[in-house]
Amino acid sequence: MIHNTIRSMLAACLLAAAASAQAAFPERPITLVVPYAPGGSADALARVLAVRVGAKLGTSVIVDNKPGASGTIGASFAAKAAPDGYTVLYDATPYSINPHLFPRMPFAANALQPLALVSLAPNIVIVRAESPVKTIKDLADRAKSEPGKINFASGGSGTVQRLAAELLRQRLGLDMVHVGYKSGGPAIVDTMGGQVDFMFSTIAASYPLVSSGKLRALAVSSPQRSPRLPDVPTIAETVAPGYEAFEWNGLLLPAGTPAAVAETLHKAVVEVLKEDEVKRRFVDVGVQPVGSTPAEFAEFLKKEDAKWADVIRKGNIKLD
Repeated sequence: MIHNTIRSMLAACLLAAAASAQAAFPERPITLVVPYAPGGSADALARVLAVRVGAKLGTSVIVDNKPGASGTIGASFAAKAAPDGYTVLYDATPYSINPHLFPRMPFAANALQPLALVSLAPNIVIVRAESPVKTIKDLADRAKSEPGKINFASGGSGTVQRLAAELLRQRLGLDMVHVGYKSGGPAIVDTMGGQVDFMFSTIAASYPLVSSGKLRALAVSSPQRSPRLPDVPTIAETVAPGYEAFEWNGLLLPAGTPAAVAETLHKAVVEVLKEDEVKRRFVDVGVQPVGSTPAEFAEFLKKEDAKWADVIRKGNIKLD
């Protein structure tokens, strides 16, 4: 009886200590793992979020870039971190693509839990300014009339830009040739120079060249037009109803993170994404801030996983 009482008291003390620790969160800086190189759009917006979320929580949020293997190195690091809220992963679309390209992932599918979908960014179909192709319909018609003669660039087989083009190819039954580059920058340069016929690109990467007249934007990959390019039609409204392909960013936590800690983080993120200055920073680079619930993000990831798995399988796409 005495032993039972002691055990009960110890259990109560442990629960109280755990509750106290959660209530005090955060007591030290938080690491925001970005599994991509510094300087890109994902990194830039992650840093905007880090500063403002840190201010909300009264601590520092330190961005830790861990690039490599299409984001899997950083994602693996976060997946294996302690589930205490002090390590947060800021990932992107490759998170849903990689499991269908890599023969083996370095972490289990359930090692991370969704926290929030942070943003959505459409891609745009671009051609050189002097291209005879004036619209996305022109491009589709030319590809149909000249099978195997139209080529498109991308920054690699595992990129959403490559798969967005493949999704369009499959939807319209086109015969086109993929030209892979080591990154998106050289692909844009060769598209501008006419070495390749077209490519899908992020608005952030190509908008300055579109606005200066060096590139022409034919269509947007989101269901709705982009506020950044309101005169550019969507693929869905022109040649492929229902078509959509996004570059997304979202936050994930190591599985098993206490609910109270996750809730604290989620609340801060959603509040920050509603701030006018933060929204402006996102919209200026063609990105739509979201701030979903964990459940909404989980459903979104499920759909993304299924979509890209199907595209990769049908296209027999392999890593470069």
